[in-house]
Amino acid sequence: MTDISGTGWLWAAKGAGAVAGSAISLAYILPQGRREAAVRFAVGVVCGLVFGGTAGLKIAVELGVDQLIGASETMLMGSAAASLCAWWALGAVIRMLKRKG
Repeated sequence: MTDISGTGWLWAAKGAGAVAGSAISLAYILPQGRREAAVRFAVGVVCGLVFGGTAGLKIAVELGVDQLIGASETMLMGSAAASLCAWWALGAVIRMLKRKG
């Protein structure tokens, strides 16, 4: 069996958090169509992958748990949070543009 390095586990945690955050965000308010769902899911995953580490570190420091949890947990938490927040921003922009357009 292949051993996964520490970096591999961090990327796996980051990816799992990004996908979980996107899936949860779609469940909060159902999208109006398949295209909106696909766009919101994709943006959520990308934002979770890009901003997951920074968001996780900020959240951990603010909660005072940065010394208590490991890097994988920090990455998972941050990726899910970044993904979820990206959906809210994108959802608001899409709905605002539809109203004006």
